Amino acid sequence: MNISFRKWYLIDSSNKVLGRLITRVVYYLMGKNKSNYLPYKDGGNFVILININKIVVTGKKFKKKIYYRHSGYVGNLKSISFENMFKKSPEYIIRKSVYGMLPKNTLGRCFLKRLRVFNYSNHIYNSHKPVLVKI
Repeated sequence: MNISFRKWYLIDSSNKVLGRLITRVVYYLMGKNKSNYLPYKDGGNFVILININKIVVTGKKFKKKIYYRHSGYVGNLKSISFENMFKKSPEYIIRKSVYGMLPKNTLGRCFLKRLRVFNYSNHIYNSHKPVLVKI
C-alpha cells in the first residue's frame, strides 16, 4: 500500500483545552482537511502531539472526572480520578479522548495507530518534516 500521500502534522498542546484540542487532532487523523475525504476510506494523516502535560480542562473536571475500567469479573470495577490519572499517565487521557471521537471499527483503530503523543516538546519524528498546526 502506498502511504506517501499521508502528511505529518505537529500540534503543540500547551495551555489548550482538552476537548477542543482533541477535536482538531481527530480532524487531521481522519483526513477531513483533504478535498478527497470519504468517511469509509482511510485517507488520514499522522499527528504528533507534544507538551501534553500542559493541557487544561474546564470546570471542576480535574478533581471530579472519573475513569472506570472493569476486568469482567464480579466486583472488579476500578476507578481513578482525572487528577491521579494525569499524574500517572497523561498519554492515557489523550488516547482515551481521541478513541471516544473516532468511529468504533477497524478504520477507527487504524486512525488511532497514527497518533504520536509526547509529554515534552522534543520528539523523534523530525525527519518526516511535520507541519506545525496553530490551534
